[in-house]
Amino acid sequence: MDSTGGVEGADDVSVDSVDDVLGSLDGSVGTVESYSDGMADASDIPELPSVLRAPEPVIIAGMLAWLVAAIAVGLTGWGGDRTLAVCLVGLAVGVLGTTIFLVQRAAVRRGDRTAQQGLD
Repeated sequence: MDSTGGVEGADDVSVDSVDDVLGSLDGSVGTVESYSDGMADASDIPELPSVLRAPEPVIIAGMLAWLVAAIAVGLTGWGGDRTLAVCLVGLAVGVLGTTIFLVQRAAVRRGDRTAQQGLD
């Protein structure tokens, strides 16, 4: 140490950026540009077919599963009253979610500025 409390020779080191310091530690850290060079452009990635992006089959399958479960529990009495309540609430949430989805989709098709994007 020198008389000012610093490390001798510390004045000889110049640092231009944080990347210089981090890159000099072990060589594993690079700049943002070096990482983005290896990534594919968004235009190179193919878009999924509309059949795989459609939420309707998943919504319908989920609601049918809750309906079948509610009917089975209601007819057989499996699990008691609480189980039937859970099935009915699951079905109600599916109906509510479908209603919100359909309202938002209608707003997109009307061209409302406040509508959720990507539902057309």
